[in-house]
Amino acid sequence: MLITLAGCGTRPGPEVLRSYPDGSEGRRTVTIYVATSREAAEVAHEGFTNDRAENLSYAAFTISIPPNHVSGEIEWPYSARPHPDTKFTVVRHVVLSKQAFDKAVNADASDSGRIALFVHGFNVSFQEGLFRLAQLSADSEITGVPVFFSWPSQARLLDYATDRESATFSRDGLTDVLEQLTSLSKVRSVMLFGHSMGGWLSMEALRQLALEGDRPALRKLNVILAAPDIDEDVFNAQLDVIGPLDPPLLVMVSADDRALAASRLLQGNHQRAGQLDITDPDVVAKAREEHVLLLDISSVSSSDPLNHSRYADLAAIYPELEDTNDMSSPLRQAGALIFDAVGNTLSAPFDLAGDALAGD
Repeated sequence: MLITLAGCGTRPGPEVLRSYPDGSEGRRTVTIYVATSREAAEVAHEGFTNDRAENLSYAAFTISIPPNHVSGEIEWPYSARPHPDTKFTVVRHVVLSKQAFDKAVNADASDSGRIALFVHGFNVSFQEGLFRLAQLSADSEITGVPVFFSWPSQARLLDYATDRESATFSRDGLTDVLEQLTSLSKVRSVMLFGHSMGGWLSMEALRQLALEGDRPALRKLNVILAAPDIDEDVFNAQLDVIGPLDPPLLVMVSADDRALAASRLLQGNHQRAGQLDITDPDVVAKAREEHVLLLDISSVSSSDPLNHSRYADLAAIYPELEDTNDMSSPLRQAGALIFDAVGNTLSAPFDLAGDALAGD
């Protein structure tokens, strides 16, 4: 497993964050708003480091998308001078105060009333998470304003324990950001999307909101966890405190997720929430009891050898996940579903006939 992880290829450094204003000419752009518990880099154009900061920082990055962009991929600008025709390129980077961040996000949300908040997972640098959200925004038709919460992952394979502590350190920060965003006057709903260890962090923030009695904030949330790296018993305990969400909390699971298999071995062979078996009637019954929807995405081809980042290739389904007003959608029902990547269809684990994703 370690050999496989170590061989995942070259990783982008902070140099990819250098901005080139002329890179936006005639090209599609995505503006990502950032709230982070990372320390700001000494050189502004390098963004944020892997160190923990006492206070949250805010920023905005506008990234141009190349015309030849392949869905699910990030065309990294590794060269000293990126080519916007073929590479993702930062064209604008501004540091924001909390007040400026709130004002800008609120203004951009005035049309849709929606925000899409992404929380990355273990072993992810600031630039990797930022560009991933740019890719997701470019590939999907989600109307929400993209916001990136970045916690200080060390972005090193052997720093799993340190990353877990850094995620714990960031619980109050994410809770504060959720309270900020849900209180904005133009915002009607926030899609909270947590991946891997970011799923655990998201659940902890939701738990804190529940303990504070902030039900108005919880009522505005549409929560999605992709391959959450959470102990099954811890997950159930978190759910007990948070209570039922509407729409149901959605958990994307894959039995063949090798990263979660490694995490399970590291932590006493305790089942991870991202590997729950939806063919087990007891698991499905528990999901219904807790008002959770388990969505098996094992049929989606994975761009990484660990099958841990399938969510990046699911752009077709995200508009459905965002639409919380369609009461007839199967994605609003607790229980379990299987996603068929070939036909973009959903089916129950015990009735594989299924219904089309869009439905009749």
